[in-house]
Amino acid sequence: MRRRQRGVAVVTALLLTTLAVTIVASLFWQQQVQVRSMENQRLQLQTRWIVRGALDLSRLVLYQDYLDSQPGYTQLGGIWATPLEETRLDDYIERERAEAENFNATLSGKMIDAQSRYNLANLAVNGKPKPEEVTVFERLLTNLRLDPSLAQAVAKLVADAQSVQPQQQGQQSVPAKSIGLMRVEDLLAVSGFTPQTIEKLRDFVIVLPVRNTKLNVNTVPVELMSAMIDKLSMSEAAAMVNARKRAYYRTTPIFDALPQLTAASLKPMVDYDVKSSYFLAYSRVRLDRAALDTQSLLERAPNGITTVVWIREN
Repeated sequence: MRRRQRGVAVVTALLLTTLAVTIVASLFWQQQVQVRSMENQRLQLQTRWIVRGALDLSRLVLYQDYLDSQPGYTQLGGIWATPLEETRLDDYIERERAEAENFNATLSGKMIDAQSRYNLANLAVNGKPKPEEVTVFERLLTNLRLDPSLAQAVAKLVADAQSVQPQQQGQQSVPAKSIGLMRVEDLLAVSGFTPQTIEKLRDFVIVLPVRNTKLNVNTVPVELMSAMIDKLSMSEAAAMVNARKRAYYRTTPIFDALPQLTAASLKPMVDYDVKSSYFLAYSRVRLDRAALDTQSLLERAPNGITTVVWIREN
């Protein structure tokens, strides 16, 4: 009887010990999860602050470019076009580190002239497609070996989403509705567009928050240069793009006097300029386990002051 009682006591003691160990281990695990969660939150917060710092740097660079390019032009040799290579930030991040711990903190980024891309918001005005803009978009699609008939469908989408402005004097203006497109990926809503089509088109089009923006002839790619000027071949457009590497266009009359245009009396079909007001800023932050890729649209006013229009996380 006593042996049986001792056996029960031993088993009970083992069960209690196992239970105690399990409870302690569970508490330690919960504490570790909480610590890791707090650390992740801190890392995410630090990455967002770094992104804000990178945006401030981008705004400063654009203002310096404004000062450097008086009376006003934007070209690919400007300071804004210099990419920020991957830069280590380890020494600037406040963090307790264990001995010999490998803590990676890097920042990289670049800026792109948003007006080097075709603004899809230009395709319509007051609820009606603009024929000359549609033609330019058709030519761009053709140059990219895509179906040019897609241009009409996109123009209809943009037009349908706009409000017609009243024509009578004294009548209050009606604010424009959403253009139906917020980003390039929204083109998937148009029949005929596929993810592969979007990828081909991504570097050539954009959706800006305003209409009637002008293409910058100092920064547009060959495909868009050819598309915006009727009867201009891709080879002639390539020659113009190569020529601006040696001498960019400081004024629109200088551009108008190019031999490729004057020889055949060619003119751009849409509005154009030699300067830009909108820029895309890309940044990539890597902070230990945390990572954040962002895309921001910046607007530079005529006085050089730059504001952030929107920020998107990729």
